[in-house]
Amino acid sequence: MTLSRAVRLIVAVGLTAYVLWASDPAGVVAASRGADLRWIGAAVALVLVDRTLMALRWIDLLEALTPASRPPFAAVLRVFFVSSFVSNFVPSVAADSYRAFALSRYDVHLAESAASVLLDRLLGILSVAIVAAVALPFASRLGIPPGVTWLLALTMAGCAASGAIVLSERAASTVVSAARAVRVPVVYRVTASLTEAVRRYASYHLVLVRVLALSILVQVIRVAQAYCLGAALGIDVPAVAYAAFVPLIVLIIQIPITINGLGTAQLAFKYLFVPAGATAPAAFALSVLFLALGVLGTVPGAALYAMDPAKRRDAP
Repeated sequence: MTLSRAVRLIVAVGLTAYVLWASDPAGVVAASRGADLRWIGAAVALVLVDRTLMALRWIDLLEALTPASRPPFAAVLRVFFVSSFVSNFVPSVAADSYRAFALSRYDVHLAESAASVLLDRLLGILSVAIVAAVALPFASRLGIPPGVTWLLALTMAGCAASGAIVLSERAASTVVSAARAVRVPVVYRVTASLTEAVRRYASYHLVLVRVLALSILVQVIRVAQAYCLGAALGIDVPAVAYAAFVPLIVLIIQIPITINGLGTAQLAFKYLFVPAGATAPAAFALSVLFLALGVLGTVPGAALYAMDPAKRRDAP
């Protein structure tokens, strides 16, 4: 275990233990014991839907750049689901890197595979921000904690800056010029190649709109998953609270300071849902179930990874 991974694990365990202690462990057990399995089953079914949509949106992006050389459908699905499984143990950027490199083995130029992964991630984050931005005004009466609006604003600004590189030749040239100024040849070559590949999406407006729409649908389904889990625990919080808070929690989980969002998810659910009316024990139980649901969605990737031991060496 590397030092950075060990530090992230310590932070994850520490945060989780603190939130559990502050939420009354006996109350958490009591809230979990009475969970309605029918609602949990509904949430599990929705996981199958959102993972399928996530795979399809990436394939759509990939096909736009490589219409003649796209790998077989089964190979692309395998890379996607294995990278999802790998993301349980490494930061999302490392899982994305694995996805790009693994795909490059199928006669896809590395810059093109990396560009498809970057656009997939960018549109995914943008969809999270859009769903939260639409729902937050309706949830304002629930007492939104300070800092939430700033997080959303920063996310939107980052997406706008990244989108400018795709849609604006001037913005792309500025990025390449900045890389040249660093005077490290490999940095310039990688930046120039990747920027050129990403810029090709500027001609595929329909694909970008379609993938963004799919991404928004994925976020709506994730909100529905959380709502089902909350209903299973008997949490009496308006549906609009889930629509406003779950996308923000998804953003927080992706911050690579813990393992797979463990700890940060527990803190975020408590910080957001308790002021909205949930009890602290129920909010903690909801956070654990939500993370467990995400891990469950990677089970196909785990099975594919286990059935192909020759390629394990490629995983980060």
